[in-house]
Amino acid sequence: MELIRIGLNRLSELKSLQIAYKQEIGEEEPTEENFQSLAQAIQNGEILFYGCIVEERLIGCCSVSPTYSTFNYQKSGVFEDFYILPPYRHNGIARKLVSYAYEQSGVGSLTVGCANCDVEMYQSLSFSIPIGNLLAYDG
Repeated sequence: MELIRIGLNRLSELKSLQIAYKQEIGEEEPTEENFQSLAQAIQNGEILFYGCIVEERLIGCCSVSPTYSTFNYQKSGVFEDFYILPPYRHNGIARKLVSYAYEQSGVGSLTVGCANCDVEMYQSLSFSIPIGNLLAYDG
């Protein structure tokens, strides 16, 4: 097992994980235009992807979007895109990947917005400080 920062050289593998993730949570499959936008954001450092390689295959990923937060008055990160292929779950990869993403991204804290059914999972991965509710606005 190897933990890595995912660059554009692994975009096709990341696309496959993104599609599987969206299918599992019942959302629409990303379009090619979505993936072009994602590639640009990766290239610009707006979003950092981290992953786990097993037998030369990308089997899991997560992302950190750096920002600044007055939660701790320092660089923070929004944690998203957390997905591990089902055959590789329950082997400790999730905990290692979260820790790796936190350390490598250089942020002082990570925040995650999740569905109620995922709260317990994220708490088990050390996301333990409640900060109210996360809501999205898109105009």
